[in-house]
Amino acid sequence: MLSFALGIGHQNSRGEWLDVHYPAPLHQPAPELTEAARHALSAPEGNAVVSFLPEHCTSLAEALDAAGDEHQAGIARAMTDSQRPLVAVFLDEDRAPESVPEVYLKLHLLSHRLVRPHGIELGGMFALLKNIAWTSEGPIDVEELDTRRLKARLAGRPLSVDSVDKFPKMTDYVLPSGVRIADTARVRLGAYLGEGTTVMHEGFCNFNAGTEGPGMVEGRISAGVMLGSGSDLGGGASTMGTLSGGGNIVIRTGRNCLIGANAGLGIPLGDRCTIEAGLYLTASAKVAVLDDQGQEVRTVAARELAGQDDLLFIRHSVTGRLECRTNRSAVALNDALHAHN
Repeated sequence: MLSFALGIGHQNSRGEWLDVHYPAPLHQPAPELTEAARHALSAPEGNAVVSFLPEHCTSLAEALDAAGDEHQAGIARAMTDSQRPLVAVFLDEDRAPESVPEVYLKLHLLSHRLVRPHGIELGGMFALLKNIAWTSEGPIDVEELDTRRLKARLAGRPLSVDSVDKFPKMTDYVLPSGVRIADTARVRLGAYLGEGTTVMHEGFCNFNAGTEGPGMVEGRISAGVMLGSGSDLGGGASTMGTLSGGGNIVIRTGRNCLIGANAGLGIPLGDRCTIEAGLYLTASAKVAVLDDQGQEVRTVAARELAGQDDLLFIRHSVTGRLECRTNRSAVALNDALHAHN
């Protein structure tokens, strides 16, 4: 089984799910646990989304206790006092989500570091998610915002709208250990931030993307992009994203890479690669490949260098030519830079 989780969320006036928070989602849970939960909630086999009421929580907690999971049982007991809709999600198979609770569970799995980016099926998720007003009173359907705002003002309460988006910020749902995030609004739920990651004020991380950690993020990690351990994304730098169902090239860096300030990355990089500040490296860009003596070997499209180690991409200060040299900070030279054929 892929995952099981108990969640609490918000719905609009038509009973449609807006969001779900899963305090402790499970990846590949024990079969006896999920069978106990299915029986207690009368859930069908296979992938299932089951709404339940607070009065069901005591029997659910007893079943989870009997299955040997005190933590999940404790969550179920806490839900006895819930004033919000409750849901249990069972994912036997990893297939395209069919409901908002399934989407949110998969985003939680990513941000809890239980699965890695591109390690879970997210196809079709955008069609399931509504544009939500994320407010000081929680998520509100944008079509109901005016009514809720008037109600709040009549009651003397301020209602502040922080954003209008399909995704909330990650830290309202998940705070992974060992990370620093200067502006939490700039990391979406579904981001994967490895231990030791720092996201500075202008850094950004989209869903299904992130860092292996440790690393410094001062630029934009677009959807689908992964930074290897020890890699830094400079201020104003950006990466070319790959959304679910989009292009077939996954943009990532290897270990100990540096993407300079205001630079851009449009190909996968190997380990110990550097792109100088201000240089946007697209897949079709023509690159003069130089050997370790500074002599041109050949000219190639940047995509032909994808995934190779120890590369330094710079633009010649006089000619403006885009060049690829051996990264002099690397211990070993890349054999590809010595091939004259």
